[in-house]
Amino acid sequence: MKEENVVQGQKIGWGEKFSYSLGNAGGTIAFGAISSFIAFFYTDIAGISAAAVGTLLFLSRLFDGFSDIGMGILIDKTKSKYGKARPWLLWMAVPSGIATALLFMVPDVGPAGKLIYAYITYNIAIGIIYTAITNPYQALISLITQDRQERSVLNISSSFMATLVTILIGMTTLPLVNAMGGGAQGWRNTFIILGALSTVFFLICFFFTKERVRAASSQPEHNIPVKDGFKALFRNKYWFILSLMVVFTFMNQGAILGTNVYYAKYLLGDANYIGILTLATFLPVGLLMLVLAPIIKKIGKRNAAIVGSIILISGQLVMMVAPENINVVVAGTVLKGLGMGPLLGTLFAMLADTVEYGEWKSGIRTEGLVFSAAGLGTKIGTGLGTAVVGWVLAIGGYSGSSAIQSASAIAAIKFLSIYMPIALAIIQIVILCFYKLDKEFPSMMEELKSRTN
Repeated sequence: MKEENVVQGQKIGWGEKFSYSLGNAGGTIAFGAISSFIAFFYTDIAGISAAAVGTLLFLSRLFDGFSDIGMGILIDKTKSKYGKARPWLLWMAVPSGIATALLFMVPDVGPAGKLIYAYITYNIAIGIIYTAITNPYQALISLITQDRQERSVLNISSSFMATLVTILIGMTTLPLVNAMGGGAQGWRNTFIILGALSTVFFLICFFFTKERVRAASSQPEHNIPVKDGFKALFRNKYWFILSLMVVFTFMNQGAILGTNVYYAKYLLGDANYIGILTLATFLPVGLLMLVLAPIIKKIGKRNAAIVGSIILISGQLVMMVAPENINVVVAGTVLKGLGMGPLLGTLFAMLADTVEYGEWKSGIRTEGLVFSAAGLGTKIGTGLGTAVVGWVLAIGGYSGSSAIQSASAIAAIKFLSIYMPIALAIIQIVILCFYKLDKEFPSMMEELKSRTN
């Protein structure tokens, strides 16, 4: 079969875009639900201390670093009839669903036994299996097309799908837990269902997408020495910038999602308010995704992300006015959601553009390594965000067995929910000021195309 060489202007059908988006839905069911509820499950259901949970989530991220880089190398070395990234969706879909369910099956074997089980299952699920399916999924966007606008639409559509799933998870998880019997049994049964859905979505993504992009270099990508791949990666300044951006964006999201259930339960007076908070956060994200593509086309990805960070900060400031008033909190949360939309809708499309920048700079194309760094940044950021939740709660004297928390514990929840996201959003804006690839990309692509002629 003649090798297909994708160039600017090629369009991707909506069926394939939808299928690609379902891959993000699968990842959101697994990782999004884990980010939102794992700290709460460990502290309030399994009975593990908040400090131990924070340390678990942090140390697990160190292990993740090795698995992400290793996965990046594997992607770039993979050669199959399905491509280099896409086959991993087929191979890891079922293990991912099983691992997600096992996380919420902590046995009653005493404090030490529970902690050991949590360490083992969390690191297998997140450090190995989740890495082996989400890193290839993220790399797939750069292999489907090189058209920047199509990449933006793919990223927006996948983010929109993830947003819908996040809303559903936030609104239905606790009611589903209760319907499944409540307590440990309810959590176990709920995540068996969610794990199965995750598997189905990943399989649909595999069967109905296609890898088309090939390197401009005549050297087969799977024959590039690993050391040369790393050298090329470290010469890619925009990869460094975007990797930092990924860390801080997902640290912010991890802290917000990880704290929401505590905020709902102890500041607003009802844990079930997490459904309202999730809807208020992610419905604006989803609606904004519907109009984000023309905005990005007009002002660029970077500028859209900067505007989003500013709007996110404004939402946090609104929450400061009356942090225990549900109406004020919802209003601020809606603004926060509007700010998150441009960030989630541009981040991985910008990262995909750094693949071409690296190829232009060094002559070597390494989607696997580029997106393994993104996967590492995502997990480090989310892990740090959720780990900080555990640590700050422990410093504030939080006790999962107490129906009423101390003033210091309430202050800790406020800090995590309101003040820390402001600081992280300011850091995001500073990082984005150094990203100038939007302007450089068109001329760079013309030079890359000339190399293939």
